Amino acid sequence: MLSFLLEFTRHLDRVYTVIVVDEQATDPPRQYHLRPRTLWLGLGGVALGAAVLMVCLIVFTPVRELIPGYGTSEIRRDARLNALRLAALQDSLDMQRQYMVQLQQLVMGELDSEMWAGTEAPEGEAVVTGELAGLAAEPSGDWQDHQQPALPLTRLPSAKAAVMPASDAPRRFLPSLRLPALPPVSGYFTRGFDARTGHFAVDIAAEEGTVVRSIGDGYVIFADWTHEGGYVIAVHHADGYVSVYKHNQRLLKRIGDRVRDREAIAVSGNTGEVTTGPHLHFELWRDGLAQDPQTYFIGP
Repeated sequence: MLSFLLEFTRHLDRVYTVIVVDEQATDPPRQYHLRPRTLWLGLGGVALGAAVLMVCLIVFTPVRELIPGYGTSEIRRDARLNALRLAALQDSLDMQRQYMVQLQQLVMGELDSEMWAGTEAPEGEAVVTGELAGLAAEPSGDWQDHQQPALPLTRLPSAKAAVMPASDAPRRFLPSLRLPALPPVSGYFTRGFDARTGHFAVDIAAEEGTVVRSIGDGYVIFADWTHEGGYVIAVHHADGYVSVYKHNQRLLKRIGDRVRDREAIAVSGNTGEVTTGPHLHFELWRDGLAQDPQTYFIGP
């Protein structure tokens, strides 16, 4: 067979006559005229078409998944999805580290609060003037500095002198807390503020599942599980205030969320190692100083 095909390679432009005879000679012989160049061009075209068809089958059909080592579309999709998840997880970890550092700086009074200086409250909100403007305590590690609130309500001027509307104030910053405020959860107080023993908070006994509300507008700067406090959420308010809510059953907000005054942020519970029963452990800090929350509540 090879020698027969080689006959057509000697003279590509010469016309050959091929006679086909049956071995038993039962059928009359048949003859064909062909030019080798045309024959080889036809065979090359057939081979090229077959190669193109094979490539199309591999590229555009599921046949490619039968090739060992090629990988299925699900594997590639999962690989891309895992890469995106890994990048998102890295971003989330970086953001959590940043918020943890900011929370620590806020509680310790190390965060620069000049961004609030010289700004007015949004239109319709109250702004503090006169005597209140100078009542800003310096951060300190001495428990005696936390014994009295940095802004006790007994020193508040009259409402007429303390507040005034701001008509053309920018809305870029949070409005000031409206003090005194309602407690964050419905219940009764079981333990008060005691800086000497390190209890920089008040405990409010509440049935599990009771809605916990933010005491004012702010941004969530911490929302996670802690060993002692269980599910904890912290909200950063204007004027250097940070409110902390511990022992929740579950959290309704995440880090970075904007919350409004009296908006639900958690559900009370009994989580964490340091707890004696269902209650809310509520802390209020201002410029690194722990405040007695009961002083800021309406009729606790």
